Amino acid sequence: MKASAMEVLGGKHTLLNSFKKAFLPILTLVLLITIPLYLSNTSSSLLRSLNISSNATSISLLGKNDLASSPLQSPKTITNDSASAKNTHHRCNIFQGNWVPDSKGPYYTNETKCLIDDRQNCMKFGRPDNEFMKRRWKPDECELPLFDPVQFLELLRGKTLAFVGDSVGRNQMQSLVCLLASAAYPVDVSYIPDGKFRRWFYQDYNFTIAALWSPQLVRAHDADPDGFSPNSLMNLYLDEADEAWASEVENVDIVIISAGQWFFRPFIYYEKGQVVGCHKCNKKNITDLTCYYGYKMAFRTAFRTLLSLQNFKGLIFLRTFSPDHFENGDWNKGGNCVRTRPFTKQERKLDGYNLEFYLTQVEEFKVAEKEGRERNLKFRLLDTTEAMILRPDGHPNQYGHWPHENNTLADCVHWCMPGPVDTWNEFLLQMLKMEE
Repeated sequence: MKASAMEVLGGKHTLLNSFKKAFLPILTLVLLITIPLYLSNTSSSLLRSLNISSNATSISLLGKNDLASSPLQSPKTITNDSASAKNTHHRCNIFQGNWVPDSKGPYYTNETKCLIDDRQNCMKFGRPDNEFMKRRWKPDECELPLFDPVQFLELLRGKTLAFVGDSVGRNQMQSLVCLLASAAYPVDVSYIPDGKFRRWFYQDYNFTIAALWSPQLVRAHDADPDGFSPNSLMNLYLDEADEAWASEVENVDIVIISAGQWFFRPFIYYEKGQVVGCHKCNKKNITDLTCYYGYKMAFRTAFRTLLSLQNFKGLIFLRTFSPDHFENGDWNKGGNCVRTRPFTKQERKLDGYNLEFYLTQVEEFKVAEKEGRERNLKFRLLDTTEAMILRPDGHPNQYGHWPHENNTLADCVHWCMPGPVDTWNEFLLQMLKMEE
């Protein structure tokens, strides 16, 4: 049986041999025509299924097997063009993935020549473990390229980048300055000595980074007769943008806007100069509208302000809600964050108030994004929330001060530097490359 089969394959039967001579050229021609058509349709279908979404979370990156043999791609080779993507690139949501071990460790240390706020300088104050610095974000469908400081500076040559928001936004700004330190040192050109409004200028690139402190994004005033404290009552004017940032961004090229933890505090909400409700104000004659209402309206006003600026032509990023990880109590009742490894996706989901804050701001973002298209303004979603919900090990906890300072409050809101916050700027670089 085996010999007979070999003979057939060898062409020893005259009839079959004649058939082959007539049929095979026709079959070959058919295959040459149909296979490219099939592959073209399949590729187009795949690209459509992975197509970039309205909030720009899916971008074209090297595939899993491409990165090892290819250098970091220049901005012009990472592209939205489907014809190019058919060759070496595919769509990938860089914000969906997992944290994986990385033996190479961080880009910088607490001794690098850059400004690290003491409250986030965890190694300076004796944090005993360092595994939290040895993790990298691994998207599900691609590799996230390493941060390239020279490439970043070249992309932003001649531009101004402003971080608008609270101290977690400033946390990201300081991370960026440290990531760039291996390529260039900036000059402090701050208008005022207050570190909340820091400005750095990279002279060789004519590039400026600015921090614009505005934790609620809208106008706010103390309303507690006993003065300001971490939990004191404030008036929040939900339809009036905070001039601390709104008056500064009209000529800015890129705005990264964010806000979060400050919205848990007690507020009396104002619109059109009138009280419309409150959050935790304990006043019987005022309706409790929850913290989510204030959060929604603050972002609505912030986005509308950017859309209304006549000369503003910049690119707008919403950096999404940064979760805290207090355990064993609230922030002011003994809560801490002592874990030394990330959660798995099975251990921790995005839910509860973290999910509600996230969905609230994304809903307002989508409205602004649609309106922005009519004005030719680009809104982009720097979607860090899913990655950061898995990093309870990335906070300073008690390692943002010396033990003898007797500070009993743990910090499970901000992020150690170096640490997982550096990933936000890896995301940012990839998104900026897409804009090219």
